[in-house]
Amino acid sequence: MYSVISGDIVSSTSLSQKDREKLEYALATVLKELEAEYSTFGRIIKGDYVECVVPDASKGLRVALAIKSYVKTIDIDISEYTDTKSLAKLFKQIGIRLAIGYGELKRFEPEKGIVDGPAIYRSGRAISGKSNHDKERVVIKNTLFFISENEALDATFKAIFELLDVLLNKATARQCEVVFHKLLGKNEDAIASLLGINQSVVNQHSTSVGWNAIETAVNYFESTLKA
Repeated sequence: MYSVISGDIVSSTSLSQKDREKLEYALATVLKELEAEYSTFGRIIKGDYVECVVPDASKGLRVALAIKSYVKTIDIDISEYTDTKSLAKLFKQIGIRLAIGYGELKRFEPEKGIVDGPAIYRSGRAISGKSNHDKERVVIKNTLFFISENEALDATFKAIFELLDVLLNKATARQCEVVFHKLLGKNEDAIASLLGINQSVVNQHSTSVGWNAIETAVNYFESTLKA
């Protein structure tokens, strides 16, 4: 059983070529870090769509939240935009929409770039089937989804994912930096050293973003899938 994450960047077409290149570089960076930490296999498609296979399925939520929090740290100045300012602002607020598909893979050959099976079908359909756009405005209700063959399991995680959505969409870039490093298992002293700030400031950001609730949700996800 695998967790396969599919994700698409919100309003990426509203960004300049320079910012899209910055975005693609950031996505490649985070996927590389996650591969080193959790033996994931990740790839970027057309610059703004991500697929990430998590062999230890229980780490799926941890990895998804790491991607989401990292994307929100990308330094893009929306004040540079005029006609597309509202769309650029939407990217700044939300960053990326992610779906975790849980299940089997019939074929998983990372060296050949082959990922095939129910888990990736589920995550891909969840993202492609959640249309955000109409002719006059962009409407996004949720950005985190979980899909399996077990309806009870899906219902259990739905409420949790919606609450995580609220926390991360309201988080600042600095708070997301702290969340990202905590999701990768770093303690506050190590994070303070990496970010060049005091440990007390790290703790303040952690408290403000609701890290205790995020950690509880991640641990619950891990223990539930392991069971």
